[in-house]
Amino acid sequence: MLTPGSARAALSQPVFTGLSHQHLTELIAELADPWLALRDSALSERRGHDRLRAAGAGPGHDLVFVDRVIATLVVLRFQLPYQALAELYQTSRFTIGRAVREIRGLLAARGFAVPDGSGVRLRTLDDVFAFAEAEGVTLRIDGTEVQVRRPKAHRPGRKAYISGKKKQNTLKVVVISDGQGRCLWLGAIRPGRMHDVTQVRTEGIEEQLRLHPNVRAEVDSGYTGLARDFPGQVSAPPKKPGQDTGPGERNFYADMRHRQSQRRIMVEHAIAEPKQWRSLQRWTGQRQDLPEVMAAIGGLVSDRAAKRATVHKPSTGLVLARPTV
Repeated sequence: MLTPGSARAALSQPVFTGLSHQHLTELIAELADPWLALRDSALSERRGHDRLRAAGAGPGHDLVFVDRVIATLVVLRFQLPYQALAELYQTSRFTIGRAVREIRGLLAARGFAVPDGSGVRLRTLDDVFAFAEAEGVTLRIDGTEVQVRRPKAHRPGRKAYISGKKKQNTLKVVVISDGQGRCLWLGAIRPGRMHDVTQVRTEGIEEQLRLHPNVRAEVDSGYTGLARDFPGQVSAPPKKPGQDTGPGERNFYADMRHRQSQRRIMVEHAIAEPKQWRSLQRWTGQRQDLPEVMAAIGGLVSDRAAKRATVHKPSTGLVLARPTV
């Protein structure tokens, strides 16, 4: 007979959670105190006074904290129905849903791990641009889309979610990475019909470039307007030459575009990692929950990416074999 203990042992495997055993252990230890504080605050608000019994007294939880974390990770990774997990843990789907909402909020508030950093996390755009300026990191900025459910008929703003690129109902998200494809930030969620440049401007990325003039960024052709406004900071693919141009100019254009793509391509790897989680392939839940889901998954993915050591390109300068006179 399947018990909650055996369900925990099975679902804690990396194939279900998307995390290594060590990463899962560290995550549970990190979230334990915030979860206890959140729980005690909610109980105190509901009672209207401090607790009267000693800590640990009273009825136990149907779902212990470790199982709440594991169930949330499985839901984020596979969008498994709450009822299926309820059967495994021998509880109700309402208990699973409440646990997922609690832990998902804590995961979303963690922020994004800094490459080669010790416990420092980036939670806002200010943090990302300040980090890039301090460390001399050239940012890679790009967007991706997540398919969502179509709004109900005759609802205002229904057409705003129809993506001109995918011809589907989507939400767009901006991803910022460093030169090795390590995710630094994921946000600026907007309806799929909005243009890429409008999306970054309304989120405040344009203002961050003004506040941090030493920060450089690589973008694709969808952000040409941003590169035009910040010619010394933002690099976009060159404009395609006309049909009446000679072969020399066309070859120059192809070479410049190839070089720019080589510098920018790492953000595509940063986009691909979160997309391995089924929740960001096609979101079947409520649209207003997707920003929190994106932040939670982005933070988990950044933990693994931040552990990849920074690779420095070898110098191409002249190295003397022996000292000269």
